[in-house]
Amino acid sequence: MIGHADVVIDQSLFVRPVVRPAWPCLLAGLFFAGYTTWSLVLYREFQSTGYDLGIFEQAVRSYAAGHWPTADLKGPGYPVLGDHFSPILAVLAPFYLLYRGPQTLLVAQALLLAVSVVPVTRLAMSVVGRRSGVLIGIAYGMSWGLLHAARFDFHEVCFAVPLLAFAAEALALGRWRLAVCFAVPLVLVKEDLPWTVVAIGLYLVARRQWRLGWALAAFGAVVGVLVVLVVLPLVNPSGGYAYWSALDGSSLSLSHGLLVRLGTVLALLAPTLFLAVRSPLVWLALPTLGWRFVSGNPAYWGTDFHYNAVLMPIVFVAFVAALRGLRPMRFVAPVCLTITLALAVAPLSEGNGQPPWTVDQRATANAVLDLIPDGATVAAANRLAPHLTSRCRVFLFPMPPGVLPEWVVVAFPSTGWPLSTVDEQQRVNALPSLGYQLVVNSDNIMLYRR
Repeated sequence: MIGHADVVIDQSLFVRPVVRPAWPCLLAGLFFAGYTTWSLVLYREFQSTGYDLGIFEQAVRSYAAGHWPTADLKGPGYPVLGDHFSPILAVLAPFYLLYRGPQTLLVAQALLLAVSVVPVTRLAMSVVGRRSGVLIGIAYGMSWGLLHAARFDFHEVCFAVPLLAFAAEALALGRWRLAVCFAVPLVLVKEDLPWTVVAIGLYLVARRQWRLGWALAAFGAVVGVLVVLVVLPLVNPSGGYAYWSALDGSSLSLSHGLLVRLGTVLALLAPTLFLAVRSPLVWLALPTLGWRFVSGNPAYWGTDFHYNAVLMPIVFVAFVAALRGLRPMRFVAPVCLTITLALAVAPLSEGNGQPPWTVDQRATANAVLDLIPDGATVAAANRLAPHLTSRCRVFLFPMPPGVLPEWVVVAFPSTGWPLSTVDEQQRVNALPSLGYQLVVNSDNIMLYRR
């Protein structure tokens, strides 16, 4: 039994009794420890990459130094705000001053993802009781979208996950103004999220919150247009929005990659036993799915990387909102958790796409990187870059045109990105002709000095 009604919630008109914070906070703490440990282990094992952990560290390092954010890994002095509009990264600058390293970003991401467990678990406990609510909270924390985000470096969308979780919970509880307070900061996270703000505003309109809803929708639309058409082109060195090219003619045909897209939708809804579609809250996921599915980049269509993290709180809160009045419910939470754990196998069993190194190879890599002095300019392989960005000026190998850093460090075997293995080897062979001398040559790492 849930108790006496006191708060109107979602379309089902169900209520939320007082839920003590112990279980939601305990789960959040456990997931914070798990996410943190996992991401730091991947970093220690050289499974993190310059694209994207190194880029974000360079941006946060710039903020911490009191400068506009730049990332040399994207190009010499490249202005990050011209690539993606994510000024919220400045929030991490004070913490980076306390510990200057990519670990700060990884711990911050783990904390932000874990905090989102609180509203989802709290709402679930209020609707289906403590035991089932805790199981749903565990399922959410283990959802494949969050695991992929925790596994793959650091990304700015980690800020959006708790904001969306608290906003969706507030919407489900009919706390409209509180939902708006959590929705507004989303425009500072990434340039696509203003359209999710618009969707939240339209949801409020549908709930007869006319003035609040239209104001929020208009705010999101105006910011979204200004950022993409004015701010990003103004800051970007090319004078345009870097990702318009993804929307070519062929990408607009959904028949291309249709099965991949369909698989993503099924994977999103399967943990909820497809019950999330019973709640109109699930429509908040459409802006994110929309821009991804019309893109010509196949990486956006599937379940890999971090792109689905922002969808998880929406889908799970919609799932919980749909459970009120549903009978029988005894097996819903256990089945949800079982399906979630089955889908979690893939992210838990995968690295970051980097060929694994033995303990000895990792020790060799650390010893070689220690030979590079602080403050040096370095061109580094993708998997080595984040181990240098806290103390050196780092470019991605192969170097951009006209850039000849003092040091070059490459890793083997090659991952085939950003160049093919053959092309990368040709660039390595050409280093002596550019004035570089081989300093260290081991089985997995080579160091050159100019």
